[in-house]
Order: sequence, then C-alpha cells, then structure tokens
Amino acid sequence: MSRAEVRLPNVISDHAVLQRGRPMHIWGWATPGAHLQVQFHLQTMTTDADTLGEWSAWLAPESAGGPYTLSITGDGQPTTVKDILVGDVWFASGQSNMEMPLSGFPESNAVVKNAASEIAAATNPRIRLLLVDERGTDTPENDQAENWAVCNPQNAANFSAVAYFFGREIAAKENVPIGLIDSSWGGTPADSWMSMDALGNNPELLPAFASRATFAHAQTNLEDVVVSEQRQDVAAKAAGKPMPNHPWHPYEKSWLPAGLFNGMVAPFTPYTIKGILWYQGESNSGHDRARYYRTLFPALIADWRSQFAQGDLPFLYAQISSYNSLGEDWGEIRDAQRRALAVANTAMVVTLDAGEKTNVHPADKQTVGARMALVARATVYGEHVAYESPLFRQATAEKLPTGAAGLRVWFDHAEGLHGGEGPIEGFDLAGEDRHYVPAQARLDGTTVIVSSAAVPHPLYVRYAWPSFFDHNLFNSAGLPASTFSSDNSPLR
Repeated sequence: MSRAEVRLPNVISDHAVLQRGRPMHIWGWATPGAHLQVQFHLQTMTTDADTLGEWSAWLAPESAGGPYTLSITGDGQPTTVKDILVGDVWFASGQSNMEMPLSGFPESNAVVKNAASEIAAATNPRIRLLLVDERGTDTPENDQAENWAVCNPQNAANFSAVAYFFGREIAAKENVPIGLIDSSWGGTPADSWMSMDALGNNPELLPAFASRATFAHAQTNLEDVVVSEQRQDVAAKAAGKPMPNHPWHPYEKSWLPAGLFNGMVAPFTPYTIKGILWYQGESNSGHDRARYYRTLFPALIADWRSQFAQGDLPFLYAQISSYNSLGEDWGEIRDAQRRALAVANTAMVVTLDAGEKTNVHPADKQTVGARMALVARATVYGEHVAYESPLFRQATAEKLPTGAAGLRVWFDHAEGLHGGEGPIEGFDLAGEDRHYVPAQARLDGTTVIVSSAAVPHPLYVRYAWPSFFDHNLFNSAGLPASTFSSDNSPLR
C-alpha cells in the first residue's frame, strides 16, 4: 500500500478546544501498521495504526490554557493542528429553537432580540464554534465535514443563539476557553437523534418505527406537493398577491429513526466533552408521539451517555416554551421533560415566560441561554446560585372552610412564590375519571390550594397544561414554575 499523510477527524482541526481536566482523546487514520508519534504542548506519546489504518491516543489531562499545537508524525508528511485551546467543550443539539442562529430565520420572520447588536459584539477569541452540517444517514458516520472557527461576528451570526449566549456567559463566569458544537436541525423528532441500538433494544420505543411508516407513506406524493406549491408561489408573485403560507415538509433523512444520530452525533462520540445542551420536543408533541416521550427522552439521555462513554455527562435541557400549537400536546411534553429530572446529573430550564403565542421561534433566546448557563454554573461548576424553578413535589387532600374538598399543591424551590396581580390561573382538577376542568387556585405561603365545584372529589391536579400559557408562578429568583401533572399512571 502507498503511504499517505496521517488524517485527523475534522473535529480536531485548527482553532479546536480540547476538554480540560480529563484524558483528551486524539484519533484518526493512517497507513495500516504505521508507528506514530503524537506531540501536544509538553506531552509526547506513541501509538500504532491497526490493520484498518485506525489509530487512537489518549493525552493526560491538562489545565485550561493555550494556544497550543498538535502534531502527528511517522506516516508521510507531519500533520499539524494549530491554535488549540484547552477549556470546556459543550455539545448543543435539538431542533429549531436550538438551531435558530443569531441572525434568525428571515424566511419565516423569526428574529432574535437585539440581533444586530448581539452579532456586532460577538468577538471573543476564547470561544470557538463548530457548526455541524445537517445530515441524516442510514449508518453511523465516523467523521463530518465541518471544522472549528474562532468566534467573531461573521461566524456567530449563523450559530445557535441559545448555545452562543450560554457559552458567552460560561466563558465570562468561569474564565476558561469554551468550545461549542452546534449539531441541531429544525423540525426533527427525538427518535431521529437516538442510536438504532437504543431504539431497537427497547420495546417501549417501537412507536418510533410506527411513526416512520406513517411518515414514509406521507412522502409518496411529496414531490408533487412541493411542485404544486412552487407554482402557487410563482402565480402569487406574478399577480402581486401575498405569498401563500405552505405547511412545513420534513426531509426524509431528518425523520429517519437514528438518522441524525448517525450523521450528526456519532462522529463526535469519541471526542472528550464537558456536557450536553438540549432543546427539543416540539416535533414529538403530536398525539401519536407525545404519549411515549416519558420513555423516549430518558432513553435518549442514557443512550448518548453510553455512546460518549464518559460517565453520567451533565445533560442540561430547555423545557419547550409556550406557543399556541393547536391540536398538539405541548403540556404533556413539558411534563415528560419535568419527569426526566429523575435521571441523575440532569437539569432543566423552564422557558414558559419566554414564549410567544403566535411564534414557535420566540425572539428571547438570551433568557434561555442565560438560564442554561445558570444551571451549569450551579450543577457543573459548583457555584452557589439559585437556579431551579418551582417544581411540583406532591398534592395532598385539603378540606376547605366551606367543607368542600380541594387539593394543596406543594413545590420545591418555591421560596417567595408569587403570581403577580390578579387570581392564580392555569390549574385544572380531575376526579377518578381523569376529566380535567379549570379550577380556582389561591396562594398559601409556598403552596397553592386548588378547588372546583365541578370536581367534588378531586384526585389529580395539573398546571400550565395548554400549549400556550402566559399566567406564570415565579419564585424569589424570578424563575417560572414548571408545567406538571400529579397523575403518575401510565399514559394511555
């Protein structure tokens, strides 16, 4: 075989960030059997390529610093990677509210608050950005096409706003270099972001394949539909009329079970990282998909931790926001996300108050990014800051002064619980039949007493269940209470 230069994966490129404080994985490809020398900062070690030409080396943990140079010699010309920092690497993923860049989605009139000034100020050489191409594949990939870039206005404009605001906050508070990997794709379900091993080994996740069959059927006439819509656009433009509002059509590979894991997650699993940022759920909110998100989402967390093989990596996620999504179960998804807090080393950001009734892509990405940074500062970096929203603890029977029956709702992290002016809204009650009706609610210290004449024997209570909800409870830290349901029975 002819000899060739050593090749590294694109995630190990100029301007990369390597994870501080942990063994740093360096790997790549070379001539089978090649004897290689790896040099980085003050470290030198050797490794051999196997019979397939694959090689791997682990560098000892280092403190934050740089810039440094990485070089690999022993097979053709030396391979050199420059301007490497050692700091914290965060992998950000999900659908459109994670994908939404600082420059927004102009085609759908979705903008980020103060976008122009935020982009103009986005010069920070200690923050590095890697924006992953949207790519779904049938089998796991071992590399992807994009390289790292230094954070400047040009590069930041097209990068995830939520991830950028998170990274900016952490870089400032922790005074370390930050690497952000933006691997997101709008309108995609969680099923597509899980590995086929995880989907295939859990019978409770079989709905992923059922929905795939339904989707495949819907694709049969997709080309004709798109051509027809294009003709409508041309006709409207020629007549000087407003452009028609066509429904969104998902791309086939983006809805393929495991497709996005294969193309957009698998290439990064050998890379040492600090933790994961996740913002997704809207595409699982239809009636046929929402009911198994309680199982799906914790399974995704377990799957990614298994694939990255770095222990219980911090998994920080944003609960989907508030939006008037007719015919979908956003309350059920938000409650499923709340329940996923039972998984070790996870933290959730509540974003109900940052939503918009008529815009699925709310402009206030600063609040979401700042709150994700807040939970990271507390749970990952050990700062003593208030970071948790009021979370449902339990509901107990309450006899009202009138003799009627109600429920008292208890919360964790409810210091200074308040709801602003006017009555407390958003609570529903149900009896044994689980038929929920709007209920009256009043604050009593850090609890809420809920009652309804229509439910004489209440057993279950829920809060902020509609897809759009704008009457929030807050604690003294200014963080909104999470959607919840007290009914722990399996969803039917």
